Amino acid sequence: MVLSKPLRTTSEQNEPTTVLPFSYSPLPDETQSVGASAERRQPNRLIILLLSGLLVVGFLVALLSGDGLATKGGGGADMFATSGSTTSPERIIPVARGIKEGVSAKSFVPLAGVPQYPWTTEMLDWQRTAFHFQPKNNWMNGPMFYMGWYHFFYQYNPNGAVWGDIVWGHAVSRDLIHWSHLPIAMVCDHWYDINGVWTGSATILSDGQIVMLYTGSTDESVQVQNLAYPANLSDPLLIDWVKYSGNPVLVPPLGIDSKDFRDPTTAWVTSKGTWRITIGSKLNKTGIALVYDTEDFKNYELLDGWLHAVPGTGMWECVDLYPVSKVEENGLDTSENGPAVKHVVKASLDDDKNDYYAIGTYDEKAGTWIPDNPKLDVGIGLRYDYGIFYASKTFYDQEKKRRVLWGWIKETDSESADIKKGWSSVQAIPRTVLLDKKTGSNLLQWPVEEVNKLRSNISEFNKVEVKAGSTVPLNLNSADQLDIVAEFEIDNETLERLNGTDEVYDCRENGGAAQRGALGPFGISVLVAKDLSEQTPVYFYVAKTADGRLKTFFCSDQSRFYYHLLIIFFVFWSSDATDVVKEIYGSTVPVDHSIVESFAQGGRTCITTRVYPTKAIKEGAQLFLFNNATEANITASLQIWHMNSAYIHSFPTELLM
Repeated sequence: MVLSKPLRTTSEQNEPTTVLPFSYSPLPDETQSVGASAERRQPNRLIILLLSGLLVVGFLVALLSGDGLATKGGGGADMFATSGSTTSPERIIPVARGIKEGVSAKSFVPLAGVPQYPWTTEMLDWQRTAFHFQPKNNWMNGPMFYMGWYHFFYQYNPNGAVWGDIVWGHAVSRDLIHWSHLPIAMVCDHWYDINGVWTGSATILSDGQIVMLYTGSTDESVQVQNLAYPANLSDPLLIDWVKYSGNPVLVPPLGIDSKDFRDPTTAWVTSKGTWRITIGSKLNKTGIALVYDTEDFKNYELLDGWLHAVPGTGMWECVDLYPVSKVEENGLDTSENGPAVKHVVKASLDDDKNDYYAIGTYDEKAGTWIPDNPKLDVGIGLRYDYGIFYASKTFYDQEKKRRVLWGWIKETDSESADIKKGWSSVQAIPRTVLLDKKTGSNLLQWPVEEVNKLRSNISEFNKVEVKAGSTVPLNLNSADQLDIVAEFEIDNETLERLNGTDEVYDCRENGGAAQRGALGPFGISVLVAKDLSEQTPVYFYVAKTADGRLKTFFCSDQSRFYYHLLIIFFVFWSSDATDVVKEIYGSTVPVDHSIVESFAQGGRTCITTRVYPTKAIKEGAQLFLFNNATEANITASLQIWHMNSAYIHSFPTELLM
């Protein structure tokens, strides 16, 4: 038995708990207050401990959109007393869009063979998030810190809520949470980017200069790399940008297809004093990262070979290479290297639209990178996020000595719904990234500390019993803008009494929250409609092996919720709408209206989902504890905060004059 304290991160069974450090300086005051700040420790997103004879599992759910005080409520299996269809729905495969432009399908189009749901304005307005960054309207997709401001440049369609007419939007923030929209930074106005100003990266040089490399789609849809720079470095908002007159600075090299050459990285300094970048591509079905050296960002030398290649992974988009410290608890500048440093290579796979990473060793002299574990190589091993999270990018925050990761959350509803609501897709909450020193083979991701400022009005529940096959409603005035920390306990008697098996559990293949086992699933159902017809379970499943070890799985289920009572199955959905994709995702949780982000095992495993309820919105949303286990009774302790909304607005026009 390992005794551990439930601190800021979570641990696997028989592992010591690790604390994620946050020793940042106080944040500057905001121009406009949006809610009281609350001092608190970092919440446990997922805790798995063996402590005093109890299996303790904890996670956080942040539900973002209402107010009210939580009160303990009773309940039972009657939550599932509403009958519904027992037919397992056919998995909907969305039609791809964007391939003809030579890029990924950036969102879903009308789902084949599925009638469009009659969305109301109230439903669609509710889907807009409270503290995830997004433009005021229309469609969106390299961050940096400069002169006291965080800058975010993003792919943006000013003319519609669909892919097309891509320019660079621009927003600034003091704290990565409250944002001000600025004028568009770059538009499609030259032959070399007339079909789109696509993904790029900023590099701040040692003399304070800023260079921006970005992919442009030419008048013949050839992908080329272009150079831009600020018109006025003394302007902290970097309003105006100038494109280099000699663009493009890079074209696809021999052997690379004209539509397989995109997304330059932030540059880093070599020991020779030159700058180095990498660009994603492919050779047949082998994903590769090309490497270039430059002294002036106008002239480049292509190195022999490539940074790394993995057969069968297809086109690599948005490649990233950055260092992580093996000994320190802070982020590192992109140019850092040495014996106490490991390097992360990440690629967004165009084939399956997921972001994969691996940890390994970077050989600067050869310009190559080798994974520590070939079985966990890029594209075949670990993912940043096991839900909807793509085209991510990190940057080094020199102000707070941390590496920050941002990813893009696409829509999984229909294109017609996006057009009707007038916007599409959001950015995930910015996350800090550290090496998991416990395993040495994982990263730890955690929401930036600034999001904690949105918490207010805490309510607490202690030792709420949830018996096997039962539910307990948590009666709230509103349940779609909350931050919840919960610990679940399974008594030791049940754990010892049950015989172990060689059970293999898979969140998707084992029926999601429907699959009943001796020790699960159990957890929280979020965004539950008052008639119980819609709900999204976020849950744990515990399996005991033949040798007595405990394995814990964490899942989010949008597809349905089967509840088995005797021989009757009842079916529930995250949404009654027919024109949304309802998946089961594996392996805790901010929920911001239609966004659910989860961080498990101290950030070792993360999952992001989109939810489109039609009834469980505003005052119609409820929150339940549930225990679908057949043997184990669960005891839950919860802390629940109301979450204030972030202040995201246009920058005052008079200050831009």
